[in-house]
Amino acid sequence: MENTTYMELIRQNPQTITSITNPTDELKLLAVNKNGLMLKHIKNPTEKMKQAALANNSRAIEYIENPTEDMMRKAITSSWTNLEYLKNPSATVIKQALNQSGWAIKYVKNPCESLQLLAVSKNYDALKFINEPSEQVQLAAIQHSYEALRYLKEPTAQAERLAIRQNERAIQWINTLTKAKILEFIAINFLVVKFVMKEISIAELQQVLQIELAKESVDEKYVRDFLNYSTIDKKSPIMALDRLLLIDQYGSRTAKRIAVDEKLKLL
Repeated sequence: MENTTYMELIRQNPQTITSITNPTDELKLLAVNKNGLMLKHIKNPTEKMKQAALANNSRAIEYIENPTEDMMRKAITSSWTNLEYLKNPSATVIKQALNQSGWAIKYVKNPCESLQLLAVSKNYDALKFINEPSEQVQLAAIQHSYEALRYLKEPTAQAERLAIRQNERAIQWINTLTKAKILEFIAINFLVVKFVMKEISIAELQQVLQIELAKESVDEKYVRDFLNYSTIDKKSPIMALDRLLLIDQYGSRTAKRIAVDEKLKLL
């Protein structure tokens, strides 16, 4: 069969290259120009064929042995997922992929802490691809979203506190909840009571509130959350608390000022 006939067949279906015995370089080049993944079926491709394959489909990097730095960078520029096909990517190429998506960390063998930090700074849930992240990595992820806590099998105490401070819902991803932890979390974020009121007594809650509200450094949100908290359960013990009286008796000047401001809003 003449070369021109083969060329026409390849134009119609690049897969044809796999059934041609000893195809010419011209046919090989045409095949990868039409479908870069045909590089898989070409032995000893020329530089021109490799470049053409990559230009057509960046995933063709999988079939290039010892790709150059430029080739790797082009492949990653097209898609960070191509990192999966690079056996020995340089640090620059890895960072390029991570700058696109933190999920790229799953294709990095034994990533150092700096790469882990870069990953979670892009996507907090990249944590699910990191084994035994350091506290610094945990905190960096949670700083972006409290939901990062769900991907930590063994969060540090500081990581738990940071997540709770951000959102009371983080408590649902804390596996071991002792009485001491519950009271500590209420001291950090009053709204935690929505999830733990059945686990503590009203006396224990009052004790925490007396300590927290007495602080001059008490957070304004904490005081407002305490004053404005409501629940559909009208029989909840917390609804019987005289909150303004509690602040009047134990609150710092800061807490009392915020309470006055809240009362004025109601006028």
